[in-house]
Amino acid sequence: MFIQKAWRTAAFGLYGFTQFTKSGFLEHAKKFREEDMLIQLDGKNCLVTGANSGIGFATAEGLASHGATVYMLCRNKERGEAALNQIRSKTGNENVHLEICDLSSINEVKSFATKFTSMDKPLHVLVNNAGLLEHKRETTAEGLELNFAVNVAATYTLTELVMPLLEKAAPDARVITVASGGMYTEPLNKDLQFSEENFDGTRQYARNKRVQVALTEWWAEKYNSKGVGFYSMHPGWADTPGVSKSLPGLSEKLSGNLRSNDEGADTVLWLALQPKEKLSSGAFYFDRAEAPKHLKFAGTAPSHSQIKSVVDSIRSICGLPALG
Repeated sequence: MFIQKAWRTAAFGLYGFTQFTKSGFLEHAKKFREEDMLIQLDGKNCLVTGANSGIGFATAEGLASHGATVYMLCRNKERGEAALNQIRSKTGNENVHLEICDLSSINEVKSFATKFTSMDKPLHVLVNNAGLLEHKRETTAEGLELNFAVNVAATYTLTELVMPLLEKAAPDARVITVASGGMYTEPLNKDLQFSEENFDGTRQYARNKRVQVALTEWWAEKYNSKGVGFYSMHPGWADTPGVSKSLPGLSEKLSGNLRSNDEGADTVLWLALQPKEKLSSGAFYFDRAEAPKHLKFAGTAPSHSQIKSVVDSIRSICGLPALG
């Protein structure tokens, strides 16, 4: 067990330093096809969580520049309005709207979803981007561990509750979840709220991201006949406000070799633009290509068989009815 964990960490470090940095992006970009990004999204509705900074902002701006109607879901009204105005002025697209919701509150997520679905508009693209890495154990007012609340509970609840709008946009609808390469270091774990005594925020974040990747597989299978595609992706190591705040050591060590926010968001935008027949629902993407979900010899693959039990737990924690 210890040897396998050490191997995962070492393999992830090596893989990351060669692939996830700016130099990795520039190398992979040599194979990118310019025509892939010429597609327009006029008349398409997109919802992006955590859209006021970092990869979420770059994604919202990218979608707006391709003509989409974009709904930016943000926690902070002032920062959200500043980001909204910036995107409108940079893209010339007035069809960009701000929605306020604190994703650490499942009740707020439910209220937002009720309000949003009442508009009854087809939702072509949902980008689950909002994420959090809090190093100390914090519990929300609803009693949830904070990282889990934002990264897993809110992502799952929002996606499930806006499914009627995604189905309205079928067969062109898609859900893109921004995961992290950190998930390579952890198997799927049923201890969703990290009940172990010595809380480790970095491990919890990695576990949360592993859940997102396994959930994407599960959704792809569950909604296979609904005309909705599900994709998870890894943005690489980008110089976002979140990274500099949560991982200052990494930020310092890789100073000058971290990806820009636009480079981090590149694959999200690419996934939003491509014809669905070019994509594989349930897959994990990195730099515009399908990527492995498990590192060799890491022993994480068998853990995905637990996803049904994990989903049952999430639904129970979030007060959603049990699946039949």
